[in-house]
This record gives sequence, structure tokens and C-alpha cells, in this order.
Amino acid sequence: MSFLDDIFARLETSPDAVFVRELRDGHNPAITGRELLERITKARTFLASQRLKKGDRVALLGHNSIDWVAVDLAIMAQGSIVVPLYARQAPSELVVMMKDCEPALICCGDAALRDGIVQEWPDSPPRHLFADILATKTGNPAASLIEESDPVSIVYTSGTSGEAKGVMLTAGNIGHMLGCTSERLDTLVEKRPGVEKRPGQDRVFHYLPLCFAGSWIMLLTCLLRGSQLALNTDLTKLAGDIRTAAPDYFLNVPQLLERMRKAVDEQLWKTGGIVHTIYRKAKSAWMRKQEHKPSFADSIWLACAKSAVFPTIRKKMIGSNLKALICGSAPLSVETQQYFMMLGIPVLQVYGLTETTAICTMDDPHQVEPGRVGPAIRGIEMKLGENGEIIVRGSNVFPGYWNRTHETAEALRDGWFHTGDQGEADASGNWKIIGRMKNLIILGSGHNIAPEPIEDELLQNLPGAQQAVLVGNGRGYLSVIFTGAMAPQQAQAAVDAVNLAMPHYKQIRVFHIHAEPFSIENGLLTANGKLRRDLIATRLKGVIEEMYAVKQAV
Repeated sequence: MSFLDDIFARLETSPDAVFVRELRDGHNPAITGRELLERITKARTFLASQRLKKGDRVALLGHNSIDWVAVDLAIMAQGSIVVPLYARQAPSELVVMMKDCEPALICCGDAALRDGIVQEWPDSPPRHLFADILATKTGNPAASLIEESDPVSIVYTSGTSGEAKGVMLTAGNIGHMLGCTSERLDTLVEKRPGVEKRPGQDRVFHYLPLCFAGSWIMLLTCLLRGSQLALNTDLTKLAGDIRTAAPDYFLNVPQLLERMRKAVDEQLWKTGGIVHTIYRKAKSAWMRKQEHKPSFADSIWLACAKSAVFPTIRKKMIGSNLKALICGSAPLSVETQQYFMMLGIPVLQVYGLTETTAICTMDDPHQVEPGRVGPAIRGIEMKLGENGEIIVRGSNVFPGYWNRTHETAEALRDGWFHTGDQGEADASGNWKIIGRMKNLIILGSGHNIAPEPIEDELLQNLPGAQQAVLVGNGRGYLSVIFTGAMAPQQAQAAVDAVNLAMPHYKQIRVFHIHAEPFSIENGLLTANGKLRRDLIATRLKGVIEEMYAVKQAV
């Protein structure tokens, strides 16, 4: 049996349970196991009428919705390969990916998305809206015949260098991963002191685009476990939707956790009074505790906050049911992870790439160490190759890139997938990610510098900054570009604070404040929010040259 058979069996055995619901301004449509199976069958009937062959690619372009879930499962059940695409991405970029994978048809969530593709690609393959696909009369599609080695999805990577590659994932990759994630969630939802164990389904909140590999794995895991998944449909309403969903856990990116942390700080600063005093004193006490430098009164302030302040923050932020936040996609700062731990909210980190079916490591809920991302998951081997590069092998590793023989050979060597990430593991096998190999800055002096840890520290010292990008490849020293609203004096203070703890070659000599943040819309962030460093360097070449010219002239 494939993972799809297992999911369909779960839907059949829980026909009246709600599996997915959308959060839409108080109007929250939901779908039961029986109804979802009916919708999948309608989509399969439509797809069968298109006379698709096994292995044909079908592009899936839409915002998160119940219909997206039904069409996604139907495409795979028909033996086709689903190609999920990011609805917020520019049509020109989407068309490049579609031309690469040559889909037999394109399934669109709405007319605006469809029309954007038509404008860029007038002679594109047939395009059909979800509504039309799911209006088909129910037929009797054949049973799904998926082998473990069959590719079921092509997920395009973010393309930090400007060019995305299609990662093929097989039924075997997905099946293995769902077993691992479900096991870890079983551990998470065990009865824990101070957390109510609610009988029945896990409640899971979800706001990340389902087209991303990690997000998709969370969706499939929820379906397999019979959890109830609440889909956010408007990012401006995240805070209220989280409270409405009252989740047991949900998947996050570091950016949201940073925003949540800053929002609490700002709100309590505005509130002032004794509550703010207790909060501020308790935060300082907590940090001294982590540094093993407690003062006499620290235990008093922490006790006051734990009884009078932290419970209110938790309830307003994420409700009373939460067992943990799960965080992936990018490195999470130690300070932010410790902050949530101070509030009594565990943050479990996950590390992986699209090529590893989204996950290589997962934190053990019983043994979380801030700054590390947990041990390798079951059945996965991880070790360090040349220059501290993490290499991986196991059932989670993809078979190759779509139509890219050379890139596949480069990534998969001697049975190991070369991640391009630098890392280290402690004696217990708990991993820490240091940075990307290709992001290394090599100064003219020959010093190799991973920019990510320094950038994270700068942002911790400069709340007004949205991004910090270190530059200096081939130069005599480091410089940094900040984006966001800040005064030069604030930026200088942050640079000075970071420089204090750095050796001479890691010290920053010059900074530049770039008012416009880097974004997906201006092409300087990838679809999942990572810096496109090469494009930033090209776009801001004049700025960078000026920074070095100014310093040399001084």
C-alpha cells in the first residue's frame, strides 16, 4: 500500500470527522472524511476524462484551500505527477517552471491566476479552474496504482541563484517521511504536565503555502493521522485565526516567531506599569539564567511573571491548548527560541531541504537544546563531508532533478546527497546548522566567513531592521546592507555591539541603509523568503562599490 492508500483508508474510517477547514472571516467552511473523498473522486473523474498517461505532469496553481487539497490528492491518485506552484510568484517565473516540466494541463484556483499564465504563455496547455474540475459528475475511477519508486511530485526549489530546479519526490520518499513525522508527533502529543490532553483529533493550524515541501508534508501527515487542519486564508488575520483554531501545534518560519516576540515587547512597553516592569525584569532574569549568571532577585521576578504575566501572553498569543511550535525553513535565533521557552512554549526545530523530502532532523520534544535542530530522523544517515558540508543518505533522499542530469550528478555522489549546508553534531548526534557553503564570504586575506550567524546577531541588536546582508567576497573587510526604518546611529550601535565579540577579520567596517526591504515582489527574496544573495549583489552593485570606495578614501 502507498501513502495515498493509507490516507484514503483514514478518510473512509472517519467519514464524519472534519479533516480540513478554512478560516475566512468567521465563515469557516469545513470538510469531513466522506466529503473529501467525494471531492477527490470528482477531480479524478475529470482528470480521467483528459486522458492523461501515467507520469504526465499536472501543474497545480492556487492559494491554500480545501479544493487545493482535493485536486492535489486526485492528481497523484491518477498516476500523474503533481507540480505545486506558488500562487504569489510572478507569472513570468511560474511560466519558466511550467515550460521546464511540460505539464499536460494546468489546474488553477481562480480566474486571475489562470489569466496571468495566459498573458505570459498564450499557447500554454489546457487550463482548468478548481471549481470546474470539482463540478464534474462522480464517476468510478480505477484504484490508484502507485509504486514506491514512482515520482508523485516535482517541487521547484527556491532558486537562490535565480534559477529554480524541479526536485522529483517518489511515493517511497513521501511514505517514509510521513511515518517519521507521525512518530515524532505521537511523542509531542503525549500527556505533559500543565497541558490539557484533549481526546480525539489533534488540532493543527496552518498558514504556510501548501506548495512548499515542508508545508505539504505537514498536510499529508495531518490527513494520515486524522488530525483537523485549520487553513489560514488571509495573512493579515493570523493572530485572530491562531486563537480561533486553538491548535495543539503548528508549523512556522522564524520570521513569524520574531514578529510575535516583537509584538509582545511593543504592546507591553505601551501598557507600562507594574506588568511591564515584571515582564522586563523577568526577561533579564531568564537571560542571566541561561548564561548561568543568576542574581539574587531573579527567581522572584521569574516566579511573578510565571504566575501573573506569562500565562496571559500565552493565551492571547496562541490559546491554551498549544503543546509546541514547530519551526523550519531557515535558522531560528537562539534568543527567540529561548524567549518562547521562557513563556512556557517549546519550539521544536526541523532541518531539511526539498531534496530530502523536506526533513533530515527533528527535535525530540523531550530533549530540546536551543540553537540545535535535533537528531537525524529514523532511517537517515548524516555526516560531515569536505569543508564541514552536511551529507545525507536514506529513504528521504530524492532520486534527482527533473531533466537535469548534470546537476543531479553533482548533488548525488557516491550514494550521498550533498546538502550545501555547513553543520556540526554534538556527541549525542544533535545537529547545529552553521550556514550555506555557497554563501561563504572569502575575504582577500583568505578568511572564510559564514554570513548567517553574524547577520542574525546584527538583527537581534537592531529591532528596526528587516534584513541584514553581509558582503565582502574578495575584499579586505566586511560590510553590511540593512533594510528597514532605522537611524544611522542605531545601525552603528548594532554594528559596534556585534564587533566587540568578533575577531578582527569578522568585524564590520561599513554599513548602508537601504530603505526598501528585499521581497518576493521585487525579486530579491525566494518564494519561501530566503535572500537571493547573487541578485542582491548585482542589483546593489553601485551601493557596494561606494561602501568600499568611501572606506578606502577615509
